[in-house]
Amino acid sequence: MIKKIILGTSLLFSSVIFAQEGTASPYSFYGIGDVKYRGTHENKAMGGLGIIPDSIHLNLQNPASLAALRLTTFSVGATNRSTTFKTDSQKETASRTTFDYLALGFPITKKAGVSFGIMPYSSVGYKVDQTTTTQLSTGDIVNTNKRFTGEGGVNNVFLGLGYKITSKLSIGADFQYNFGRVETKSVVFLDDVYLGKREINTARYSGVAFNTGLMYQSKINKKYDWYSSFTYSPQSNLKADNSGSVAAITYSGTGAELESDVVNYEATQSTFKLPAKYALGTGFGIAKQWFVGAEVTFQDKSEFVNRFDQITNVGFEKSQRYVIGGYITPKFNSFTSYLERVTYRAGFRYENTGLVINNQSVKDYSINAGFGLPIGRSLSNLNVGFEYGTKGTTGSNLVQENYFGIYIGLSVNDLWFKRTKYE
Repeated sequence: MIKKIILGTSLLFSSVIFAQEGTASPYSFYGIGDVKYRGTHENKAMGGLGIIPDSIHLNLQNPASLAALRLTTFSVGATNRSTTFKTDSQKETASRTTFDYLALGFPITKKAGVSFGIMPYSSVGYKVDQTTTTQLSTGDIVNTNKRFTGEGGVNNVFLGLGYKITSKLSIGADFQYNFGRVETKSVVFLDDVYLGKREINTARYSGVAFNTGLMYQSKINKKYDWYSSFTYSPQSNLKADNSGSVAAITYSGTGAELESDVVNYEATQSTFKLPAKYALGTGFGIAKQWFVGAEVTFQDKSEFVNRFDQITNVGFEKSQRYVIGGYITPKFNSFTSYLERVTYRAGFRYENTGLVINNQSVKDYSINAGFGLPIGRSLSNLNVGFEYGTKGTTGSNLVQENYFGIYIGLSVNDLWFKRTKYE
């Protein structure tokens, strides 16, 4: 049964992930777009906490956790997010539904496990209108109307391996290949001028990256399980093949663009540095009953560059992310109460994104909560979560995003590769 679910979901996911517009944020205009959370919805419901090894759930943040897998596990997730964008004088809303990840993991020995899958790495999706007024030396007033749009993103394919060195210590690593396409467009019109100027830029990205991890598990007072986690991703490069064109345009009666005098740019190549990142966390609890932990992530984005050299009011700095979260399962093996077998999760996240606009650091924080709903008497479950957060500010001529997301993930378990004892 799980094989049919994997095949059907994989075909649907692969057809959607390349076409989806994964964000509506104007902040995706900068860098390589809005960098997505790399994890399952089980972990996201705990604020993004990724420090727990699990025998029946995938942890996509630390590959060392794969050593704990005891069953073949298939995970897929999607999110619907509604966002209100606010400035000092305006308010707009937008909604996006996205596929977040598709992954398969399974044990290969009692001490090792592997996983592979695909997820978005970053998304670009914005539409910004801007009008500037200029007074000429003659005293005349000229309005310049600009529209900036962008779409696309970078996807991530990964293959991971985890191995248990001792009963307490596990190590892991995953190989990642990033690829994708981003198209941006700017259109400029002057009042009372029939023709406008349109510029289109297309970048096709590709590059490899690595992620390594350690997990340590021990006991406190012979009762509580204590977990510690460490991950490190060294700096990697993302190559961009760039092309573009500029043209004079006007609009037809139906709103279609009519172009003329199209000039294509000579193709060029550029390289984006993806800075090194490391995370460490710790927590304690009783296995299958409750857990509480904290995690911090650091990444120096000060050498990060923007896609557009002409932008001068934007910079990058060191970013940090702080997470506190946990779960509780009243009685995972209850035969009399379904609600006692449900896993209840919650968490809080605070993040300095590393993006600086008009000398203002862009920050993002959210609260999360969710439920792991058992499917029948199996170990599979449906994970439903909720997120409410704020990104940015209305100060310094910026945009504040207030968002609410509902995310749903499916984790299906089965036993593969078991040798039959009888013919």
